[in-house]
Amino acid sequence: MTLPCLAVVGATCTGKSSLAMALAQALDGELINADALQAYRRFEIGTAKPGREDRELVAHHLIDILDPEEAYSAGAFARRATQAVGDVTSRRRTPIVVGGSGLYLRALFAGLSSIPPVPDAVRESVRRRLEAEGPERLHRDLRERDPRTAETLHHNDRQRIARAYEVLEATGRTLTSWREDSPSTPSLDGRWIGLTLPRNVLYDRIDLRARRMLELGWLEEVKGLLDSGVSPSAPAFQAIGYRQLVAHVQGRQSLDAAMDDTIRETRRYAKRQETWFRKEKVDAWFPSSVPHGLATDVLTFLRTEIEG
Repeated sequence: MTLPCLAVVGATCTGKSSLAMALAQALDGELINADALQAYRRFEIGTAKPGREDRELVAHHLIDILDPEEAYSAGAFARRATQAVGDVTSRRRTPIVVGGSGLYLRALFAGLSSIPPVPDAVRESVRRRLEAEGPERLHRDLRERDPRTAETLHHNDRQRIARAYEVLEATGRTLTSWREDSPSTPSLDGRWIGLTLPRNVLYDRIDLRARRMLELGWLEEVKGLLDSGVSPSAPAFQAIGYRQLVAHVQGRQSLDAAMDDTIRETRRYAKRQETWFRKEKVDAWFPSSVPHGLATDVLTFLRTEIEG
């Protein structure tokens, strides 16, 4: 069975990585990471990054490619991932893209709309306002001016809030309207496999994983990163969980409050992911509450689709 490309998508904690590993072994495949945070070096525990054993068993691409201070975007991901897909297919292997960053996956498979460059003066103005007022204030303003974009962003997502605001200030048009009015030609063919879980099961998994990460040394990892000189404002530290633990280390939040906030925000993020992927052209959805036999079911579906 030959596939040009396969994507395994779904909300966090639905078992995407486990399924992708099983499929890679069955299809002679290699994995391409579409999780924004796993791209950062030294951010290990809180990213649920694949361990050394998995990476030795199956080749992984686009993991540990950025320093914590580097920004990452859907466009940058799409360029790197396109190269990785070409590399994998050139060796007659199956590229399997796995992750929950919906915009990254859309950028890879459908391309991004053409948005005019933002002048440096506008970018600097938005940066100053972000520093002075904070991301939550800009997010509130963005919700009034571009509610459709704002509802897809977390109120602390400094990078993407700033980007949406820059486009507004520079062009007078919303990011949403630019994307709708200048659609891109699909750039990559492939099949999308989606994983689902009942909401209560998903939330329980999120809770258990967050507390397990803490037991594994997540807080110590954050302290070590800060002690090594990584800035608390680094892009990698803006992720859910990391920013809460930074707040705890800085004395602004108790550990219990930081973990409660992390779990609450992760649940909200998972809900947004579910909403996003339900709007995408996922070829088939599979319940992952019983992982036994899941890979076999997916392979049977793919074989029917490709060969039938």
